[in-house]
Amino acid sequence: MPDRAALLRVFSYAGCSTCRKALAWLSARGLQPGRDIDVIDITTSPPGPQELRQALSQLGRPRLFNTSGQSYRALGAEQVKALTDDQAIAAMAADGRLIKRPFLISCKGEVLTGFKPEEWQALLG
Repeated sequence: MPDRAALLRVFSYAGCSTCRKALAWLSARGLQPGRDIDVIDITTSPPGPQELRQALSQLGRPRLFNTSGQSYRALGAEQVKALTDDQAIAAMAADGRLIKRPFLISCKGEVLTGFKPEEWQALLG
């Protein structure tokens, strides 16, 4: 098995209950932030354009945006729909609050957004 320290990067927000649930779920499976998982504050260090393009190609646009967040509501759904993919990626890279969280990237480049235990279990095996 590969070194677990390189297994996952999880972009999360400490004030997000879903992020806390996801990190607790990982912890219950023996994966610890700081030891096995790189936990990154999505509000101060959002995923970069390359990571967001990767997510876009795997998941599609609807799974990338945090539609319940203040930043999304401030832009408005119609404005977001009108963005090109490049514009959407630039907006999310500039404001991590636009991104659905938690945002997980595996060492193999697989991306998940949000926390659905069955999806995370399938990814981790």
